[in-house]
Amino acid sequence: MSECHIVYISAGSNMGDRAANCTTGIEMLVNKYGVKLIDKSRFYFTEPVDYKDQDWFVNGVYKIETELKPHDLLSVLKKIEKKLGRLKSGTRFGPRPLDLDIIFYGNIVLNSKDLVIPHPRMHKRRFVLEPLCDIDYKMVHPVLQCRVKTLAIKTANNINQQVKLYKCLN
Repeated sequence: MSECHIVYISAGSNMGDRAANCTTGIEMLVNKYGVKLIDKSRFYFTEPVDYKDQDWFVNGVYKIETELKPHDLLSVLKKIEKKLGRLKSGTRFGPRPLDLDIIFYGNIVLNSKDLVIPHPRMHKRRFVLEPLCDIDYKMVHPVLQCRVKTLAIKTANNINQQVKLYKCLN
């Protein structure tokens, strides 16, 4: 019997029905790949980062339990993104119907060619930190040895990135 792991997944979309895209992606993960949904954040309406000339995003974070290994989970997330219309050849950080990222995978620290855990930019991304705080603001980043809430406060003070609570039922 395989070991279960607690994983946090960030979901974001700025094309089509953004909140539905995020929800559908996680539902596919749960229904098709035997992942258990434990908790979810509220949705946030967020300004784009890096590539600014695009629509605002809807972002949320999901806490799941899975037996999938990190690279297997990454493969599944990429399949779900593709099925929901994400193109591989799009602009880096550009518009996308769905973006699913592994933020934390237990306390694992992994640095491989195609996967870095914890997510390498999560501590600079208010649109990840705010929803993560909805679920567990006391969680400690295994590399930075800092609580998620502290990172969220530092990011809010240092970055002029707008994050607004998205008005939707979830």
